[in-house]
Amino acid sequence: MALSRLRQCAVSAARAARRSTAAHPSVAARHRQNSSFAKVEETPLETPEDWTNFQLKRAEYETLLETFGEYGSTQTRNNTFQPHHSLHRPVAPSDITLSALIASGAHFGHSQKRMNPNFVPYAYGVRAGITIIDLDHTLPLLRRAAQVVRGVAARGGSVVFVGTRADLRSAVRLAAERMGKQGYHVGERWLPGTLTNKVHMFGPDVARDEQVVPDLAIFLNPIPNIHAIRECALEHVPTIGIVDSNVDPRVVMYPIPANDESPRTAELIAGLLSVAGREGVAIYQEEQAKAAALAASRKHSRPSQHAA
Repeated sequence: MALSRLRQCAVSAARAARRSTAAHPSVAARHRQNSSFAKVEETPLETPEDWTNFQLKRAEYETLLETFGEYGSTQTRNNTFQPHHSLHRPVAPSDITLSALIASGAHFGHSQKRMNPNFVPYAYGVRAGITIIDLDHTLPLLRRAAQVVRGVAARGGSVVFVGTRADLRSAVRLAAERMGKQGYHVGERWLPGTLTNKVHMFGPDVARDEQVVPDLAIFLNPIPNIHAIRECALEHVPTIGIVDSNVDPRVVMYPIPANDESPRTAELIAGLLSVAGREGVAIYQEEQAKAAALAASRKHSRPSQHAA
């Protein structure tokens, strides 16, 4: 039924076009030039015939959309994966999949000759001389790290994201922004002594009155920031880090075996952990609001008891 309707509209449009082109050859030239449905009419609508042709083409195009639209795909740019989604629209920890990790290149390690002996439990195998990381270990460890970030943020703790490469600065900045006041980031060089010599770095007043030591540190490139990891260990700060095949997983408290040289992998992991932190911040704010409401209700109930 829909096809018969389409044929009738096409036939009527063709007849009207033939009549108009026979009367006006210049209109026929413009019609041949703009025969595509999707192309916008470039010539001005000067005569009634031009306006009629324009309406016929529009009606024919809309009929095609109505007829075949239900048979087409429902996927658009907004509901399908795009490479920039891991940076601007990260997934929740419960929605992360192995396919997303593979698409980001998280399974590529370094050369087999550079593999750290302690990384063997997280290696799947070797292909073309390159160590392949076992993502069946990466996925649960990533979810465990997300639970740690959520738990720290739910108790009002501060989290710092560290990524000192140029391609990681936007990832750590956006990750810290998602956590609000409880999130911080280091996109440039980590100054030695930031934690161990905080009195000299921040001044005695700031070091005494404000919290300058974070409750959790997340490293997207641990090897260039090994001195920062040592400072966190001295200050008893738990650490989460992306550990590649050439890194000892024991350098951080919560390792995530993955490709630390892939910006997409770092964006995916940082975004996922920041979403978990945002969930923890929401829990913390909800508990603070409940505590404030309970304190206010107790404050209002005390005068009535004294009056009685």
